[in-house]
Amino acid sequence: MTQCLRRKVAATSLAATGALLLAGCLQQPGSGSGSGFGPDNAETDSDGVVTILGAFGGAEAEAFNASLEEFEERTGIDVQYTSDQDFTNTIRARTGSGQAPDIAIFPQPGGLMEQAAADAVQPVDLYLDMASLEETLVPGFLDAATDEEGRVYGAPMRMAVKSLVWYPQDAYAAGGYNTEPETLDDLADIAQQIRDDGVAPWCMGWESDQATGWVGTDWIEEYMLRLHGPEVYDQWTSHEIPFNDPRVVEAFEAYGDLIFEDGNVLGGPSNVLAVPFSEAILPAFEEPAECLMERQGNFITGFMPSDIQANLDSEVGLFVFPRSASGDYTDQPILGGGDLAALMNGNDPDSIAVMQFLTSDSFGGPWAQAGGWLSPHSTFDASLYPDELTRRTAEIVADADVFRFDGSDLMPNAVGGGTFWTGMVDWVNGASAEDVTTAIEESWPASEGEDS
Repeated sequence: MTQCLRRKVAATSLAATGALLLAGCLQQPGSGSGSGFGPDNAETDSDGVVTILGAFGGAEAEAFNASLEEFEERTGIDVQYTSDQDFTNTIRARTGSGQAPDIAIFPQPGGLMEQAAADAVQPVDLYLDMASLEETLVPGFLDAATDEEGRVYGAPMRMAVKSLVWYPQDAYAAGGYNTEPETLDDLADIAQQIRDDGVAPWCMGWESDQATGWVGTDWIEEYMLRLHGPEVYDQWTSHEIPFNDPRVVEAFEAYGDLIFEDGNVLGGPSNVLAVPFSEAILPAFEEPAECLMERQGNFITGFMPSDIQANLDSEVGLFVFPRSASGDYTDQPILGGGDLAALMNGNDPDSIAVMQFLTSDSFGGPWAQAGGWLSPHSTFDASLYPDELTRRTAEIVADADVFRFDGSDLMPNAVGGGTFWTGMVDWVNGASAEDVTTAIEESWPASEGEDS
């Protein structure tokens, strides 16, 4: 459902002038690309109203708007947010017809870079202080919004974190297991100890209707990052190396050592296709616990039992899915996602001012307090998060060496939202890693420009 939330806040010429001056101060000399965008253009269309198009709605839209209220009151700028569940097609249509919003918030980097290639988005170095931005973000966060020439076209408004391992505190503590494994080998040792105690180490579920298999793709991405590092990961997601490269097969095999180990996964590997991803963690909170660990994104707390959600800090623990100690890459990566804000109307000083706020560590306080939101900035006031578990998640990201976006979101949709998902199902049903990766490679669209 599309909804447009408007606020009746008086716009003032003083606010527009201040925004223009601020944008001029932050523009980096010599960084322009020669386009008509930016505060140096004498033609401005400031009207005190800034339109934003995004994909999130409902309670998230309400929290987003609440996080803008103080800014609107202070500046007099009226921010009008529209939620569109068909965001990808809508932004294409509106841009193509000359009706682009002032700002678009892209849920996936591929759509942003498509619009950047069409010269519909302003490079962020024209209006943001890049040095300050890169200093507060996890290293690598901007890479997915960077073109081949090194220009960045979007900056994160929020982030999601996938490289997390969750466990029930009481049952885990009763077993005396390590809560801070440093390496994948340490994690394998923990799993062995849990198996020896007669419990399945891993809770796991992949079932997600037509999207069944996406959970498995996340695991492969985790291993690609840990075994081979961000450079090879980028080559893989951009198809600079084939999908059936031996290093990708190695990632499958590493995950296979975990999922196919007898007794390692509750119900066995074939059962994961029948267990909804939203229910996989539930057996961890049974008495006694039937499994003890789940690797899943920070959203998973919303699917935990209501009594657990009411006492997250005392009931649930987590640690980062650890690094490799013996692969090509031994630093600690983080896999995740984020909503990338992009300026589409570079001639509007009000829109520039909104972008500067949205992408700063000052944005998001009310959303953080409401829950379900994480700032991409390590300098965000962590006291605003509603619980210690969220603060711990933010700390894990801040301590990471590099951040990378979910790989399937970076690939063409025919692969990342198609054959990669179905290939994971084939693999867990017994197909070899070589056959699965070769089939996915053969499905890669001939046109590299296909939407991701």
